Amino acid sequence: MDNFDDEYGGFGEYQKFPTPHHLLFLLRYWKLTDDVNALTMVEKTLDAMVKGGVYDQVGFGFHRYSIDRHWIQPHFEKMLYDQALLVMAYTEAYQATGKTRYRETAEEILEYVLRNMKSPEGGFYSAEDADSEGEEGKFYLWTRDEILKLLGPEDGEIFCQVFNVSPEGNYKEEATGQKTGKNIIYRSKTWDELSSILGKSKDELWWKMESAREKLFNTRELRIHPHKDDKILTDWNGLIIAALALAGKTYKRENYIVAAIEALDFITNHLQVQDRLMHRWRDGQAAVDGNLDDHAYLIWGLLELYQATFQPDYLNMAMNFNQKLMDHFWDKEKGAFFSPQTILRKCW
Repeated sequence: MDNFDDEYGGFGEYQKFPTPHHLLFLLRYWKLTDDVNALTMVEKTLDAMVKGGVYDQVGFGFHRYSIDRHWIQPHFEKMLYDQALLVMAYTEAYQATGKTRYRETAEEILEYVLRNMKSPEGGFYSAEDADSEGEEGKFYLWTRDEILKLLGPEDGEIFCQVFNVSPEGNYKEEATGQKTGKNIIYRSKTWDELSSILGKSKDELWWKMESAREKLFNTRELRIHPHKDDKILTDWNGLIIAALALAGKTYKRENYIVAAIEALDFITNHLQVQDRLMHRWRDGQAAVDGNLDDHAYLIWGLLELYQATFQPDYLNMAMNFNQKLMDHFWDKEKGAFFSPQTILRKCW
């Protein structure tokens, strides 16, 4: 509570990270204690992040962190583990409150993940870089003239008001602090507030902006994309399997369950070598002995998949991997678990 930003949500005052693990903890604390302050911190943070530039308003998915306390200017890298844990946070917030905006955000994040991060073989890539053509954020930024030309003067002007687009630009060069003429797309007001200001019904405004977003997205797809980190990591895939299974069960979305199963099949087919779990797959090769996180997060994914399908094979796999985790990482003399690769090599 001491570290919580009461005005803008999140924790700390500079270089804010989403830290969804804090939000998942707070949701459980609220459920156990009925402390409304815990739920308030969660909702304030989730609502602020999804309006900000740290969320990709055009193509969905969260950037890695914001360099300001307002969630406006992001470091534009996108990480698989952030998407997975934030899907869980928004989904559990939906379960706790019944507010559809949390479900919509979770589904948008997964739309991005399934579109941009899924390999043809079924596993999920690790990240997308912040840079393209040698410039950070170039893929994501817009000038006002670009938007007006694309959307037309009327819809373009409304879009610029809704998403804080200005002629001088709202994006500042991080090193100099100078405005660049380019804009991060973000909202500073709720849809209800914008509806009142612009004199349009919330539904009419939302659909108009959704049509504009699709036009911007299709145009942006023609740009040079940021480099994709195409490593497939067992631990991060375990997290996205857990997120897909939880969302699939909660929203009754079979395609999420199928994607989770395909990712699991990828791991068991490509990242298990002679009954050993490996950490990384790339260019057709599995490498690096699996660590504590690989086993733990894969077990988490299997448990969520079991709860989504009630197929006993997933529970049995979770128990088998858990036994390996205990056999190879548990410190029998002092307690707790080893993580380093050097320890694991001795065990294997």
